[in-house]
Amino acid sequence: MDNILTILGPTASGKTKVAVNLAHRMNAEIISADSRQVYRRMDLGTGKDLNDYVVDGHHIPYHLIDILEPGTKYNIFEYQRDFLNAYNDIKSRGKNIILCGGSGLYLESILRSYRLSPVPQNPALREKLKDCSMQELTDILSKYKTLHNTTDVDSVQRAIRAIEIADYYAHTPVDERPFPQISSFTIGLKIDRETRRLLITKRLKQRLEDGMIDEIRGLLKEGIKPEDLIYYGLEYKFLTLYAIGEISYDEMFTRLEIAIHQFAKRQMTWFRGMENRGVKIHWMTPDEALNMSLDLFNT
Repeated sequence: MDNILTILGPTASGKTKVAVNLAHRMNAEIISADSRQVYRRMDLGTGKDLNDYVVDGHHIPYHLIDILEPGTKYNIFEYQRDFLNAYNDIKSRGKNIILCGGSGLYLESILRSYRLSPVPQNPALREKLKDCSMQELTDILSKYKTLHNTTDVDSVQRAIRAIEIADYYAHTPVDERPFPQISSFTIGLKIDRETRRLLITKRLKQRLEDGMIDEIRGLLKEGIKPEDLIYYGLEYKFLTLYAIGEISYDEMFTRLEIAIHQFAKRQMTWFRGMENRGVKIHWMTPDEALNMSLDLFNT
């Protein structure tokens, strides 16, 4: 039997619904693999869908959601640490585990047992990169052979941090932190490109109607700096720019919609790369995953 069941897929593919329903069937708890859902009060913008964690009146426990205050930084080293704490806790209580998310590096760090050490800031490198464009930073990042998280690099600050991490591992001998081998039956949710585009647009409109702009404004009123929200990319980048008056509503919607489509494409590229690097992914439609026999997981 595999240690865990993993549900991965691009944004708006229905990962949460599938994971929650399978968790209900197999007495499991869910560990999130999402780089932004770790933040409290960043709900609509990160697509937490917390109401979906109830099935037939039963609450499905989840982990690594709402564990940090907005404005703080979080990295892959910290994620591995927090994952192991949750993993050991759930196992100690005799429950099964479902890993669910779309952040490629977070997922791969677990499924391929990355052995990492914390990476300090490099002020000299940051100074050198500060005036580079997003395209220039992307080109620099692509030259490193060290694995880095391109799926979440959607702002200049995050791209610079990704380069900083890649450069550190490329030039610095590190004392690697042990990480256990965790076997997984991994399901990738597949939807055709046009359906994915429609779902993304529909979801974006719904979240705006539900108050996503008010969520951003509320965070700004708390005293969180605009640049800290922009750092998180996607919804937080473009809605913050709109909230502080730098772009119009129509420009915000158009640019954000395009960015989310591009993000989903990058996610799929990462997942295909994971397959090339040895991660076996069983691709299913959401309906096939919802109705799959649990014997597949138990073999």
